[in-house]
Amino acid sequence: MIRDITAKVILNTIRQPDDWFGLKYNMNLYRGCQHQCIYCDSRSACYQIENFSDILVKTNAVELLQEELSRKRVKGTIGTGSMNDPYMPVEAQRKLTRQALKVIAAHRFPVHIITKSDLVLRDLDILREINQVYAAVSFTITTADDSLGKILEPGAPQVSRRLQALRILAENGITAGVTLMPVLPFLEDSIENIQHILSLAHDAGAKYIIASFGMTLRDRQREHYYQKLDLHFPGLKGKYKQKFGFKYWAPANNYSELGRKFQDWCGELGIATRMPRYSPPQVNQMPLFASQIQTQKTAG
Repeated sequence: MIRDITAKVILNTIRQPDDWFGLKYNMNLYRGCQHQCIYCDSRSACYQIENFSDILVKTNAVELLQEELSRKRVKGTIGTGSMNDPYMPVEAQRKLTRQALKVIAAHRFPVHIITKSDLVLRDLDILREINQVYAAVSFTITTADDSLGKILEPGAPQVSRRLQALRILAENGITAGVTLMPVLPFLEDSIENIQHILSLAHDAGAKYIIASFGMTLRDRQREHYYQKLDLHFPGLKGKYKQKFGFKYWAPANNYSELGRKFQDWCGELGIATRMPRYSPPQVNQMPLFASQIQTQKTAG
């Protein structure tokens, strides 16, 4: 079900430095997500989304963004894509993301988009404009196998389409890379899968890959995930229960080895393992005493 709602605010300020993506602000134009990834952490009770299958459209989001950006004194990267995908199918009709990017471009703010969709290419014209300041797009890719990806992320475009979109963005000068997270234990944590993803990302022109080898497992998220494991991978739920119990964090098998190999492989391929950050332009101001001397010389 898709229904309209009215939001009170659209930009959330990130108080602490964001080590992952260098964000200053976070923006969600929708609630819920049509991609319905079976592992999604946003189903967790702490996010207070009653039914994650319902898509709530914040109809006043663009107007709020215009008002809020006009009052922001600190330029910082605006992130979107953490709680839902800004390019899920509803965006093709409602175009909130496109309209929001136009506002961001007009105010000359930097942006970072996380997505699983090649629909982002529709907005390449605006991203190129924003990129005069800074624009980055990260594609979530956790398997190199399209068939497995369709089970894990049933509503999202195929992995191969994301890689092609990454290639086009990179060719147009957009900072583009991969978020390799979550990496699902027993399903995606093989050396072969990780190495294959790195090779494909490198070939597509990825500047960076940010990885987290494991997944979260909490309350409603865990229940939903286990139901899908029973449906698609019979017997696997038992392995999860035996190894992780009710722990919040479920690390990938061979976690330490994967991390070391990942760093080595990225080094060999020349791919960064940290997000390139927006750096505000430095204003060269003449020290007060120097400006006073210059004034005296001019007067003399």
